[in-house]
Amino acid sequence: MKIRKRNGAAEEYRREKIERVIRLAFESVGRSDAAAEAVRLAAGIETQLQAQGEEQVAVESIQDLVEASLMVAGHYEAAKSFILYRNERSRARAAREQLLSHFQNRESLESTLKELQKEYPEEEYALPQLTARFRSFSKAGQSDETALTSLIKAAAELTTRDAPNWEMIAARFWLLRFRTQLTRHEAEAGITSLHDKLTHLTKEGVYGSYILAHYSKAEIEECESYLHPERDKLFNYSGLELLHGRYLIRTHAGAVLESPQEMFLGIALHLAMQEQRDRLQWVQRFYDMLSTLKVTMATPTLANARKPFHQLSSCFIDTVPDSLDGIYRSIDNFAQVSKYGGGMGLYFGKVRASGSAIRGFPGAAGGVIRWIRLANDTAVAVDQLG
Repeated sequence: MKIRKRNGAAEEYRREKIERVIRLAFESVGRSDAAAEAVRLAAGIETQLQAQGEEQVAVESIQDLVEASLMVAGHYEAAKSFILYRNERSRARAAREQLLSHFQNRESLESTLKELQKEYPEEEYALPQLTARFRSFSKAGQSDETALTSLIKAAAELTTRDAPNWEMIAARFWLLRFRTQLTRHEAEAGITSLHDKLTHLTKEGVYGSYILAHYSKAEIEECESYLHPERDKLFNYSGLELLHGRYLIRTHAGAVLESPQEMFLGIALHLAMQEQRDRLQWVQRFYDMLSTLKVTMATPTLANARKPFHQLSSCFIDTVPDSLDGIYRSIDNFAQVSKYGGGMGLYFGKVRASGSAIRGFPGAAGGVIRWIRLANDTAVAVDQLG
């Protein structure tokens, strides 16, 4: 016998599922001692199903039998709880369906919506609010990707001080769109594994060749098993946007070919590559600390580790000499450091003051202000990683 689900799919009948539903109904009203009764009622329901002699039974029919069996046996409180549970689930399905009707490919979005309804059951995160805001952005005939972008915007705009988790909900939709795009880009590049990806990115000149020089293919494959994509859910929408805009690796054509978890693993590979003992254990430890957000790195490390120009430090200090060559050399050093994500503090105390003599001519020096302005203009022109 098979069970026909609401989406039309069929699955094998399992009596233990009926037992579990009945047991949960008892537990919801404080009856934790009714396991034997749940088994007895499930057996009776199975007998009724067998007597019907149908090859396929709708899941609603089984729920009707559960409801009736609880009532006949006199378990009125458990039956009431089960009826309320069915009604709540029905409302949740209707809310999902309202939103899903705007999409062609529904499976992955439906799964995400189910997760969100379970994780955020509070009324302020009810899907009808999201659907109403989404409809104000959506247009007839738009693609699923465009519709998903509208959904992200709708969830982000619902974020308030009283309902802050809409930003986390927006992040889930963002991840759904991002993973769809990433999968497409990987397929276009023929990438099927992490080693394939690192090889491809190294050939493109956007990944440091030193990573593959330090790790064998077998080691990269083992490191791939450390990845936990579900940890992407720790980020809010703003965090994911920041990662996407500044830190994830792109091809020269602008396509992002790295997930947040692959970024963390790439940084871990870089940091551990000089370890002489238990190197892969260090890779895993670094990855776990980074990917669970227990530790964060400075901008140059996040942006440059694993890349060809691997400048990992944040802060530099330079003393500007009191000569034309020295001043411009310091400003050039400042520009080069900023180019690769570092910041520099310049000490101008050695530059002669305004009105000082130059080559014996008194009052010729213009002072440090004009040079500070030049350094500031350089900082604006050569922004970090710009």
